[in-house]
Amino acid sequence: MADAKPSPAFVPAHASPHPMANPGYGKRGAPDQLPRTAHDFAHLPPREAAIAAYIDRLPNGADISVKTLAKTLPYGQCALRTALNNLQRAGHLRRGREHLADSGSPRWITRTWFSRTARDDDWWAAFTRGDVPQEPPGDRRGPTRSRAHILLAALGRTTPPLSLSAKECADLAPLLTEWFARGATDDHVLQSLTAGLPIPVHSPAALVRARLIAKLPPEPEPAPRPPLRVLECAKCGTPGHPEALPGGTCGPCRGEAAPPRPSAPLTSTAVHAHAAAARAAMVDRRERPRV
Repeated sequence: MADAKPSPAFVPAHASPHPMANPGYGKRGAPDQLPRTAHDFAHLPPREAAIAAYIDRLPNGADISVKTLAKTLPYGQCALRTALNNLQRAGHLRRGREHLADSGSPRWITRTWFSRTARDDDWWAAFTRGDVPQEPPGDRRGPTRSRAHILLAALGRTTPPLSLSAKECADLAPLLTEWFARGATDDHVLQSLTAGLPIPVHSPAALVRARLIAKLPPEPEPAPRPPLRVLECAKCGTPGHPEALPGGTCGPCRGEAAPPRPSAPLTSTAVHAHAAAARAAMVDRRERPRV
């Protein structure tokens, strides 16, 4: 069955759900992906497109090792291993290890990140640094008015005494934007602005301004530090800097000569990066499933 070529929309019929990996392993969806469409993998060969479409629909934590996929899809392990490497070169897949900051544990966890939206090497490099790269502005269409402006303009439809003009909405929107920055929901805002209104409301804009200032939620707790991530070569599994793994493959596996050793002392940043890669390499490879 290794030569079978189902369509990209192929999803095998199962009597039971796809197996899940051990806790902490398995598929991990990359952040900020574009909405799913019927043409997400049209740029791939039929086999790779079918496998990518199937993995895309699996939940986080699903076992996407070659051995498990071979029991599910009509391809052998060799064909699947080649296809997954092709998906990595196309920017849909990266393998590596992750250490959760402030976890108190020295253990690095094997990760396989999948992205429905193809990413280039620069995006994956930023991702390993803990960034969440955003799509270029031209890739998404958003409303011309802000979320705060839209909510304020709609106040008058649900609570007529708080009807605001377009200019008043524009003037008050920055105050409400700070609420959203602090994690407030639309329901929280509406409850805070409309509960216990005086009768009559002489100046809607003044009342809304006063409540937006007086009832401003506290600043949220600092976000947890992003995890430390190290990518691995798709062929030999050697950890390395993203810049040294274009397409997910290291230089020696691409047939390139090993780079000369630097003569100058390494900077502290480089020392920490090399130490992180060394710690990742020391993890018992027998404990992690290969994809």
